[in-house]
This record gives sequence, C-alpha cells and structure tokens, in this order.
Amino acid sequence: MPRVVIDRAVADGASLDNEIARLRGLDVGELRARWHTMFRRVAPPHLPRHLLFRILAYRLQADQFGDLDADIRRVLDRMGFEAADGFGRLVADLNRSRTELRPGTLLTREWGGHLQQVMVLPDGFTWNGKAYRSLSKVAFAITGSRWNGPRFFGLRDRPSSEAQP
Repeated sequence: MPRVVIDRAVADGASLDNEIARLRGLDVGELRARWHTMFRRVAPPHLPRHLLFRILAYRLQADQFGDLDADIRRVLDRMGFEAADGFGRLVADLNRSRTELRPGTLLTREWGGHLQQVMVLPDGFTWNGKAYRSLSKVAFAITGSRWNGPRFFGLRDRPSSEAQP
C-alpha cells in the first residue's frame, strides 16, 4: 500500500487525544468514511470496527509523533509484516498459517516404520523425486488418505480437545 502523506491534522497532544476520543465514538460506516478521507481509498471491507479504529488511531499518532524508523520496519518486514502501511497484508497474514517454510527446509516424519523426508521448494515440495504443490498432497501420497499437510508434518498445534495434560 503506498503511503499517503497527509499534513498533520492534529496540532498538539491534547487535540490528538480529543481526535482519538472522537474516533472511538464513530460507528463502522463513519470509520470507513474517515478511512477514505485519511488514506484516499476505500477501507478494506473485511476489517471490523475495532481494527478500523486502531489503524486510524495509529495513523493519527504516527502523523503527530512520527512513524516507525527504518530499522524497526526492517525487523517487522523480516517477521512478515509490512510496518504501518501494510494493513491489508497484515490482516491477510493473520488468516494464513504462521509457519513460513523457506526453500531448502527438510521436513521429516516417520510413517509406516520408515522415515519420510520432504524438501521445501520455492513453489512447492518434493518427496521421493516427485514435485507436489502442497504438503497435503505429499501427505496423501505418503499415507493414501487425506491429511492436513502442515498437521501431518507437525507444523500445527493439535486442537485443545486433543491436547494431553
């Protein structure tokens, strides 16, 4: 998301507090209208009220006190977030698995008394010399039944109902 530079809308800390308090009282439609004014584009339709409020409040504070410095942005980028302006990507990342596998990573799992090894490729996975598009396809090839690939390779926690004390 390209950064829209907006003149400081708030002159001092007291008026910043007042502006954030005003945001707190707005409904979803009014927050979306404010988003459109601040960012010069329509608010992402999937964002709930509490996130719209927090993002707008952050933007007001960043405009008043300054945004994140370059070092912090680099750290957040390495973690998979786009600092400050990457709200759409941040929300999308929250819906995606937290495990990011880098090409060259070797996943291992014992199945049927044999050690199974899967290599992560830039665009998929390889097992026994054959390429697959997803870990679930690899798990199916290994077991002959449908599995959630990340769970099969231990990349996801078990649901709390299965957790052992």
